[in-house]
Amino acid sequence: MPGYMFIYGACFGCGRLFTFNAERVPSIPINGVRQPICLDCVERVNPTRIANGLEPIVPHPDAYEAQEV
Repeated sequence: MPGYMFIYGACFGCGRLFTFNAERVPSIPINGVRQPICLDCVERVNPTRIANGLEPIVPHPDAYEAQEV
């Protein structure tokens, strides 16, 4: 029988606690460790990324949903 879990952690960008799917949440590598980024920070940084000629970060549809285990 499948189960579900949320990961609860701090956003590397703003420090706010949020829930996420550890396999699908947008993240950045810091010293070889993936650090999660909340949706608010993704939305805040995307205009700057676009202005600098970078692709916007597009979170997976399940990035902030429960993760099947």
